[in-house]
Amino acid sequence: METIKQQQTGELVKRNFSQILQQEGSYIYGSTILVTVTQVKMTPDLGLAKIYLSIFNTEHKQEPLLLLEEEKIRLRQALGSRIKKWVRRIPEIDFYLDDTLDEMYRLSELFHKMEEDNQMGKPEEEG
Repeated sequence: METIKQQQTGELVKRNFSQILQQEGSYIYGSTILVTVTQVKMTPDLGLAKIYLSIFNTEHKQEPLLLLEEEKIRLRQALGSRIKKWVRRIPEIDFYLDDTLDEMYRLSELFHKMEEDNQMGKPEEEG
């Protein structure tokens, strides 16, 4: 269970890191790939921000993640310059792939296909 301070700091990091990606992202991984920050989880000591990213418009989702890892120091400095007024210590950052939306679309397609093939069972008729 996250504390209120962890949630507040996570939201602060999420908002500011999203803006950094809007400004710097096209220089790092190109302009065709869309990367969004879906969630930020803070460790209890607020020393590490686990940034969950959703990546679209590419088959190789690990590639932009690796490019962001290479730029981690510069991205952390940019984040630090934005949030230094609100935190005592700039957290380290780690990137994680959030494939929740991909999984949701995959399951939705699977259910749709099952309905088309009439494998879901027939709905009961009301009379």
